[in-house]
Amino acid sequence: MEYVKLGRTGLDVSRICLGCMGFGVPQPGFHQWVLSEEESRKVIRQALDLGINFFDTANVYSAGTSEEFVGRALKDLARRDQIVLATKVHGRMHEGPNGAGLSRKAILSEVDRSLKRLGTDYIDLYQIHRWDYGTPIEETMEALHDVVRAGKVRYLGASAMRAYQFLKALNAADRHGWTRFVSMQNHLNLIYREEEREMLPLCQEEGIGVIPYSPLAGGRLTRDWSETTARERSDQVLHQKYDASADADRPIVERLADLAARRGVPRAQIGLAWLLQKAPVTAPIVGATRSSHLDDAVAALSVKLSAEEVALLEEPYVPHRIVGYQ
Repeated sequence: MEYVKLGRTGLDVSRICLGCMGFGVPQPGFHQWVLSEEESRKVIRQALDLGINFFDTANVYSAGTSEEFVGRALKDLARRDQIVLATKVHGRMHEGPNGAGLSRKAILSEVDRSLKRLGTDYIDLYQIHRWDYGTPIEETMEALHDVVRAGKVRYLGASAMRAYQFLKALNAADRHGWTRFVSMQNHLNLIYREEEREMLPLCQEEGIGVIPYSPLAGGRLTRDWSETTARERSDQVLHQKYDASADADRPIVERLADLAARRGVPRAQIGLAWLLQKAPVTAPIVGATRSSHLDDAVAALSVKLSAEEVALLEEPYVPHRIVGYQ
């Protein structure tokens, strides 16, 4: 396993992050393909055995049960000071007023609930899951600064927003002397590269670590175009992300398959190797639900693509509509 600093911090993270959205109790209106606690624990144990120290979940994943599964597994299987544990806040956690968003009330309530579910005294990386159009960014940033000062959170991160919004948040923190975001968790893979236009250059300039989600486009980069899975048949979010661009994406997926065949490696390794070579990517978030997912992710660290291979994979890309945030 390779380890790198997260942005300009001194925090060491593995170059592969285990995404934990696939763990939890199935919930109405959320993913039905999630793993049970027993199966989740097997994946977490394998990740630890492979040297992965970076784990990402969210309060909203399976109504908090992802946090519960992850917290119990890591408490039993790892030393807390060797683990980098990340979670998020924004999604709706209860009906009625103040059940979602990034108000001071929501943040101060939800950070305590996440700590309880995770079974820990502190969160290493606390991330805002989306932009809250109903709350002034100054209110959000001050509340986040306060949870850092209280010792409940070590670092702050953001996810899935426009570059101008992220810059507004960074500027608000700088103006008031509040804790800055150190990472951006955004949507980035070979068939969705819109973040290259503004967000990646901004993160490079500001020293922000980039931890992309959906690095393999929900599996679409890993199999034949006509092949489907149980997740793909039931995951409406996946369809919202990629169905509209399917015709444009197919040539990229086919080039990736050809290159993987020539290299004699699984397609997932090529897809991740492309992402790992892209600055300023720190650690792709791999949503592993099978042992082979983690094996391929770690093996991708040894796959080095030439400039010609990168150009071959990138050449068919055309602009896509924005998906992942509003």
